[in-house]
Amino acid sequence: MSTPMLQLRSVEAGYGEFRVLHGINLRVDKGEIVALVGPNGAGKTTTLRTILHMTTLYRGEITFEGKDITKVPTHKIVEKGITMVPEGRGLFNPLTVYENLLAGAYTKKAMEKLEDSLEFVYSLFPRLKERRSQVAGTLSGGEAQMLAIARALMSRPKFLMLDEPSLGLAPKIVLEIFDTVVKLRDLGTTILIVEQHVKNSLEIADRAYVMEMGQIVLEGEGRALLSDERLRKAYLII
Repeated sequence: MSTPMLQLRSVEAGYGEFRVLHGINLRVDKGEIVALVGPNGAGKTTTLRTILHMTTLYRGEITFEGKDITKVPTHKIVEKGITMVPEGRGLFNPLTVYENLLAGAYTKKAMEKLEDSLEFVYSLFPRLKERRSQVAGTLSGGEAQMLAIARALMSRPKFLMLDEPSLGLAPKIVLEIFDTVVKLRDLGTTILIVEQHVKNSLEIADRAYVMEMGQIVLEGEGRALLSDERLRKAYLII
C-alpha cells in the first residue's frame, strides 16, 4: 500500500485540559475525497484543527506526505500545502472579493502564482469574477461560501479541508458546492470534508469515517456506508 497523503495515528487532542479526541486513526490518500461525519460535538472540527496544530495534542502522530508534522506550527503546515475553509467562512467582510482573494495568497509560492490562481478561481466561480469589486459582507450565502473556498485555493493547496461548507445554504446551492468539491478532486486536490449533509457527502466521498464522542466508530467506502443500517437510522437517511 502506498504512503497516505495524510495520516493520524492514535491522536488524542483537545483544548487545554478538555480532551475531545480519544485515539483517532484516520488516513487520506492522494486524490481522494474523504468525508468525516457525525453528530454535533463529535469532534469533527477539532480533528481538522488538530491537523493544523490549532489544539492541544496530548499524544499521537500526524504525518503529511510521509513526514511528521505533529509539532510543526500552523503557518509552516500551510506552506507545506494544507489549507482549511473554516465553518462560518471567516471572510474579511469589509474587504472586496478581490482583496479577500489576495489575502489567501500570502505564502511566497502563492504570490509567485498569483495571476494563475486568480484565473483558476474565477474559472471555477465565474460569479466571483463578476463581483470582484463588491464588498464581501454584501454577498449572498452561496457567494460567500464560494469566496471562502476560492480564498483557500489561492494558497495553492495540495490538501484542502472543508468544515461544513453547506451550512445555511439553499438546497440548490448545496448541490453546486458539492459539484465543485468533486471538480476540485478531479483536478488533483485531495480533500477532507466535514459535513452535516451526511447523504450528500457520502455520495461524493471515496471513503468516509463516522465520529461519535471523539472516536471513530465506523469507516468504509462512502456509498457503501449509505446502506449501513446503523447510519441510516442515526441520520434518517432515506
